[in-house]
Amino acid sequence: MTAKDLHFYEPKNGHGLKHDPFNAIVAPRPIGWISSRDKGGNVNLAPYSFFNAFCYVPPIIGFSSTNWKDSVANIQDTGEFVWNLATMDLAKHMNATAAHVARDVDEFKLAGLTPVAGKLVNVPRVAESPVSFECKVSQIVQLQGADGKKAEAWLTLGEVVAVHIDKAFIKDGVYQTGLAHPIVRAGRRGDYFEIKPENMFEMIRPD
Repeated sequence: MTAKDLHFYEPKNGHGLKHDPFNAIVAPRPIGWISSRDKGGNVNLAPYSFFNAFCYVPPIIGFSSTNWKDSVANIQDTGEFVWNLATMDLAKHMNATAAHVARDVDEFKLAGLTPVAGKLVNVPRVAESPVSFECKVSQIVQLQGADGKKAEAWLTLGEVVAVHIDKAFIKDGVYQTGLAHPIVRAGRRGDYFEIKPENMFEMIRPD
């Protein structure tokens, strides 16, 4: 094998590039489009770049927030949140909810989206989104480095207790990921990919 010409760096000393490559390398990543409600009843809707699924039984999803933001504060207070699938059709709406606004500003109204009451949680989902997960918080963990020093980041994990799926994306009993055209994060401040059906391929595990 031909030796690769590698760019090497230790993060603590800087990356030496125009943009930090970390979140472009760990990509694409699903978007944590999280709706929550504070104790006063104010609703919040915000996208998070660090988001994924972590467990089948029980089904657990999680997102990490850099700095203590409204979503985390709300979820700590109420113990509930909803994840909404961000799709190509909703890209501009999702981006609008990333704006830094006062806590009492309703991002649903700001982005022209429709809130629909949850079935099992007191948090609305995005009506326009084809998939939503109602969640009960299981853990909120402040992240830390290998040296034990606390980071200004909090991982919020929640158990999915209710699922809403647009039947248009279920074919022969199978949810078709690509048909929804989800968008995913790809690094820098505003890079995304669109998932399309024609880009899917299958590999069966050699069990």
